[in-house]
Amino acid sequence: MKNKGFTLLEMIMAVFVIMVGIVGVYGVFSRLISQSSLNSSRLVAVYLAQEGVELVRNIRDGNWLEPGGTAWDAGLADGEYIIDYDDAYLKSFEDEVLNLDTNNFYSYDLITKPTKFKRKITITKMTVDELKVFVKVEWPEGSVIIQEHLYDWK
Repeated sequence: MKNKGFTLLEMIMAVFVIMVGIVGVYGVFSRLISQSSLNSSRLVAVYLAQEGVELVRNIRDGNWLEPGGTAWDAGLADGEYIIDYDDAYLKSFEDEVLNLDTNNFYSYDLITKPTKFKRKITITKMTVDELKVFVKVEWPEGSVIIQEHLYDWK
């Protein structure tokens, strides 16, 4: 007559296999969660860097629209700067974090909630008709850099 049931060795092996599976699944999920957070921060940083380029481009385009022959690169001298989304000019660079205002816009206003992002805009005059705009957004887990060349094409 055959015994029906599991031996102690079979039980130990079954528990071991189940535990390895659970630990493996836990490791995969914890890595996915940490990568998701990093990707979210990277996406915000890319948008903030692109916004920095667009704000400099807006100053250039505004110079073209000014009556009286304003130079296309007025207010865009070589240097390191910061700028808010609602500013019409660049400010001298200060190493400070961007804040999130009540409308969920990033700015340097002190009344708002601090974030972990810092943005630095560097402008370099390459030729008489060309500016290099270099925007770096940093946060504790990484950084994003965008470079753009703006021209006096008008």
